[in-house]
Amino acid sequence: MSRIQLALNVEDLDESIAFYSTLFGTEPAKIRPGYANFAVAEPPLKLVLIESPGQGGSINHLGVEVADTDTVDTEQTRLHEAGFASVDERDTVCCYAKQDKFWVENAPNGERWEIYTVLADSATFNAVSETGDGCCGADAEAVQELPQPTAGACC
Repeated sequence: MSRIQLALNVEDLDESIAFYSTLFGTEPAKIRPGYANFAVAEPPLKLVLIESPGQGGSINHLGVEVADTDTVDTEQTRLHEAGFASVDERDTVCCYAKQDKFWVENAPNGERWEIYTVLADSATFNAVSETGDGCCGADAEAVQELPQPTAGACC
């Protein structure tokens, strides 16, 4: 299974959840503080909503969700052979999920693409790296301001 991922910055998460639930005829697969995602069957789409006051209506990043780490590796090799650079992020936490992934570098218009697989659910939005960068392009300061999910929260 592969599907395109579209991660959007939204002003109001609740309002956006209501809109996209109606638009795609499905409820979110996961809701956390400041975050929701939809696993849309038709068209095959992983829609991610990231509450980002002042940035609503803009693309956060794009991606391709694949079935497993072997597929991540195959795609990274294929793109490397085509001359694309990438940045590895293995066994990382991003968007309330443990993931293996890589980011494609130097897209011609600056858009951010990730190729990833979800390994497990996570209780936290991300694991901030030693460089201070967060997942999905969020900086460490912004991520630390996000409320943490309550105990027992379920995907």
